[in-house]
Amino acid sequence: MVNGAGGFIGSDLSAYARARAASQIRSAIVNPTENSPERGRVVVATTRDGQTFTGIARNEDNFSLQLQTKDGAFHFFEKSDLRGLEHRTESLMPSDYAARLSAREVDDVISYLMSVSQSTRDNQPVHPKPGTAEEAQE
Repeated sequence: MVNGAGGFIGSDLSAYARARAASQIRSAIVNPTENSPERGRVVVATTRDGQTFTGIARNEDNFSLQLQTKDGAFHFFEKSDLRGLEHRTESLMPSDYAARLSAREVDDVISYLMSVSQSTRDNQPVHPKPGTAEEAQE
């Protein structure tokens, strides 16, 4: 998702590149599992009747789990009603972008994320510091 448009399972990437170098962004794209702790926690929940749900844990405590699957649906489980619950370290992000995308295409994604992050920063309201001339004019 960027600026409120796009997918819903991953993080909003509008400001993703602000605090990251191009090399870090490249690594996140081509090696997503290495960077999975900063993303959501991937969970596989298996119900007593054998249904399996894989997604991101949106809320979890000792007794319950709210899971969002790739299709955007939310599922609520009482942990006592589950046959299995597995927390995984891999990312839901496809791990084959290094093979599916050319180096130029990866560069284009990186450039886009950096551009969006810069334009998001430029469009944020500026709050004057106390005691400045701008504040006096308000």
